[in-house]
Amino acid sequence: MTSFRIIEDRALRRLGSPEALEARMPAVLTGGELASRPDGYFLSAMSRRIFQAGMKHSVIDDRWPFFEEWFWHFDPEKLSLLSEPQLEQAMQEPRLIRHWGKLRTIPINAAEMLAISREHGGFGRWLAEWPDSDLVGLWKVLGKRFERMGGHSAPRFLRLCGRDTFVFTDDVLAALKALDVIDGKPTRKDDIARVTAQFLTWQSESGRPLAHLSRILSLTVD
Repeated sequence: MTSFRIIEDRALRRLGSPEALEARMPAVLTGGELASRPDGYFLSAMSRRIFQAGMKHSVIDDRWPFFEEWFWHFDPEKLSLLSEPQLEQAMQEPRLIRHWGKLRTIPINAAEMLAISREHGGFGRWLAEWPDSDLVGLWKVLGKRFERMGGHSAPRFLRLCGRDTFVFTDDVLAALKALDVIDGKPTRKDDIARVTAQFLTWQSESGRPLAHLSRILSLTVD
């Protein structure tokens, strides 16, 4: 299998310098940092991802400080009690994104996050303790337990909150296919296991987080 050093060299040649490459790398938190973050940090990131889906990210990012203010800094205990009249009031606020289907996920996801947090001593601790060898399994659990966390939203949420993960973007899949790691989109259990094992091998070889490996792979594709 191709050494990740060769893959990284390809990305370096395309970008021109190590500084340009590092500037593209996603932020990744340690397990301890994740465990120490309040649940509201994760509910904010999850809700932000939900609103980003299908919309221009910069629009959501510009408005997010007001979202934080309006929704009590995304405290799950408070938001799990959010009433329909309160959501209807939010629908009248022009500084928010007035999308009923996405707004209604906030109290639903707050209650689910609160349940996980109480069971595991914090939502961030639950994320941190989930094994890297089963990241796709984590995506699936998030997709089942939370509203609008299916498809690419689960790994995108993890990337947004700093939990290390690879992401199966079109460019990443194209790079994996060119390297003969996969023949097509990894949907079968053995395909997912093979891709995960390859990422973990590259991680051991390079010392880089999985999120960096994923991003570097994407930068090797035209």
